[in-house]
Amino acid sequence: MAKARSAPDVWMIGSVALILVIGLVMVYSASAVLAFHDYGDKFYYVKRQLLFASLGIGAMIFTMNLDYWIWRKWAGLALLVCFGLLIIVLIPGIGVVRGGARSWLGISSFGIQPSEFMKLAMVLFLAKLLSQNQQQITLFTKGLLPPLGLMGLAFGLIMMQPDLGTGAVMMGASLLVLFIAGARLKHLASLGLVGVAGLVGLILAAPYRLDRITAFLDPWQDPLGKGYQAIQSLYAIGPGGLVGLGLGMSRQKFNYLPEPQTDFIFSILAEELGFIGGSAIIILFLILVWRGLRTAVYAPDTFGSLLAAGIIGIVGVQVLINIGVVIGLMPVTGITLPLVSYGGSSLTLLLTALGILLNISRYSR
Repeated sequence: MAKARSAPDVWMIGSVALILVIGLVMVYSASAVLAFHDYGDKFYYVKRQLLFASLGIGAMIFTMNLDYWIWRKWAGLALLVCFGLLIIVLIPGIGVVRGGARSWLGISSFGIQPSEFMKLAMVLFLAKLLSQNQQQITLFTKGLLPPLGLMGLAFGLIMMQPDLGTGAVMMGASLLVLFIAGARLKHLASLGLVGVAGLVGLILAAPYRLDRITAFLDPWQDPLGKGYQAIQSLYAIGPGGLVGLGLGMSRQKFNYLPEPQTDFIFSILAEELGFIGGSAIIILFLILVWRGLRTAVYAPDTFGSLLAAGIIGIVGVQVLINIGVVIGLMPVTGITLPLVSYGGSSLTLLLTALGILLNISRYSR
């Protein structure tokens, strides 16, 4: 498909670059104490994060210059491979358990998380499927049910690990693609009711999820157990005030707040940089989401529009859940802050996906 290609969205590039730089600084600040205690090297985590960021930037530059239509050809294969990986990771002895979830494949400390790849593969396949059959999306049986079946199967495999956070991000981004493709609101509302019922069932089926709900409603019922993370997160954010305690001056990273470099890195950022620093990172994410949605609106074709919406949906939903958990608006679930939290496969893959989004922006009207 021959179309004139222009420069990629500079607002998007600028926001991604700034968020990434802030993330590297905060990974070092949040992890230095833990890294020195565990590995004798306070730069242990930030060096690894810099490595994966470099790989991700290289991948982003590559996909930014690769015409996005080529991904339509490989969408089916990508989804099939991701389903295979989600099955393989569940096999004892092959899948690696970290943080209570069997969600990793790899050797020693290096590994990949198949569920992260599924998020991108799902929105990629949905963009292809719905762009080819957009007229049928208003029909529940022929148009909406097939993609819902794929989404449900992927979500079920992810929940077998279990990893509710990643599953929720995949479902949220996928539902955004369905909505933009033209799915009827009454169908989506009905599915929402079914989803709520299913979520209640998942909570009741696993006692630890019910514990998270009760801890969310009143963390002080068990301040040293179920409510510990939520309370320590608020203890970090509260003293930050307007301008923060200063970069590197966090108190909660001294083994009070678990995993400060991953799920709760926003707590450390707010503690050290205050309301101003926390607001700045949120504004940068809002700029990124705005430019991503703008790219979706002005994409030259339906496939590009749906793919752009799905990619920026992954970012937006994940930011919403992570910050919601950190500030106490949602129950605790293990999910990282995009481009900021420490993480190898998630960071590299997200930068790759943002490269695809930037390529779509090059063809925007």
